[in-house]
Amino acid sequence: MLAYIFVLLAVAVRFLPFAGPLSVLPHAWHFTPLAASLLFFGARGTRRQMWIPLLLLAATDVILTKYVYAFTFSWDQLVTWAWYAAILWLGTGLREKTTLWRVVGAALVSSFSFFLISNFAVWAAWPQMYPRSFSGLMMSYTAALPFFRGTIESDLFFSLAFFGTPVFIHALSARLGRSGNHAAAA
Repeated sequence: MLAYIFVLLAVAVRFLPFAGPLSVLPHAWHFTPLAASLLFFGARGTRRQMWIPLLLLAATDVILTKYVYAFTFSWDQLVTWAWYAAILWLGTGLREKTTLWRVVGAALVSSFSFFLISNFAVWAAWPQMYPRSFSGLMMSYTAALPFFRGTIESDLFFSLAFFGTPVFIHALSARLGRSGNHAAAA
């Protein structure tokens, strides 16, 4: 159930307006629970329903691209959807053995892969933005650097929070269960 809640949170955050000097951005400096929700769903969601977060996020992308931001839809969005699927798959590696360092590693892989893949796709799909040269590709990566920090921070923060939530709930339940036994004995 938590896996679905976290995906719905990721979808909802994408629709929150960001007020400020960068209000054209869909979310403040890429600080979103998107990758963490995909990792968590991959680790804790059912394999037969992995298509659900993929479909929800793809539909969200279509709505945001076409209707909220009125951007042109292009093939680079397919690259993003393939990345969603890859992060879901990466999360399945956390299914059997979830440790702090494996979660941190998966979050970092999510951040770096999104940075590299999405900016390459933008460079390749939109020649009017960047020249089709190595220099143009480096310009694309350089322009994205300010957002990369938010991506890393949010992927780490939300991944640790999401994977820590069941641990916290279990510990709290055990603690309350023990204190309830003492009250019953008295």
